[in-house]
Amino acid sequence: MNRDWIATARTLSEALPYLQRYEGATVVIKLGGHAMGSNEAMISFARDIALMSQVGVNPVIVHGGGPMINEMLDKLGVQSEFVGGKRVTDAATMDVVEMVLSGLVNKRIVAAINSQGGHAVGLSGKDDNLIQCEQADQTLGFVGRPHQMNTGVLRTLFDANIIPVIAPIGIGPDGQTFNINGDTAAGAIAGALKADRLLLLTDVPGVKNEAGEVVTELTAAQIREMTSDGTIAGGMIPKTETALAALEQGVRASVILDGRAPNACLLELFTDHGAGSIIRSK
Repeated sequence: MNRDWIATARTLSEALPYLQRYEGATVVIKLGGHAMGSNEAMISFARDIALMSQVGVNPVIVHGGGPMINEMLDKLGVQSEFVGGKRVTDAATMDVVEMVLSGLVNKRIVAAINSQGGHAVGLSGKDDNLIQCEQADQTLGFVGRPHQMNTGVLRTLFDANIIPVIAPIGIGPDGQTFNINGDTAAGAIAGALKADRLLLLTDVPGVKNEAGEVVTELTAAQIREMTSDGTIAGGMIPKTETALAALEQGVRASVILDGRAPNACLLELFTDHGAGSIIRSK
């Protein structure tokens, strides 16, 4: 008998306890723009999500799209102003952000999942007032901070075995459209759903210690200590802050992992070694 077949059968057998563990669980997955990669990588991701749904998991995809937004702004000649290194989202920029995130990027992910046998529907945070926002910082324009979530539409989709794919666009009290950081949106949705897992797919393998090694398991206290002493720095800070905020809202665990790695979500959920850095309250 072919050894590869035996190895495949063993892998499936070893996955059984994890398949049972996550049946009916809600898993919110943040797919970053940099983690989307090639068409082949997108199809691989989509196949994993379709499989998760087939075995009883309720996956929710929240995506970014920064590189695609920048490309479209350049194409259209929309000039941007920056404050403290952050782009000001004025009305013209907001129109482009919504067009790219709710249109191009969102529908690409939906189409990929559906092509692999899944049943996905694209939404933005404006649909059914899913993500209600307040302005985060007046100096940054139409950048929103979630303050109230309407998860009813997501639960309706779960009941119909449909996978929500959400663009991080929110709605303000007077109907304004707001751009939301993708990690922040994913954390807010995970918290509102009391999700079992929040998976933050990015372009790094996880949280690293002073020696540059990925730490596979961390507590909230360790994250705060590593941030205080400078071990966690730069772009990892907002990701770990999102992870901690989700835990405080009732998410069982947050994981930071490399979305470019093949089958990263399956490795995290359905194997004993996982992938990336898992963060728990204690």
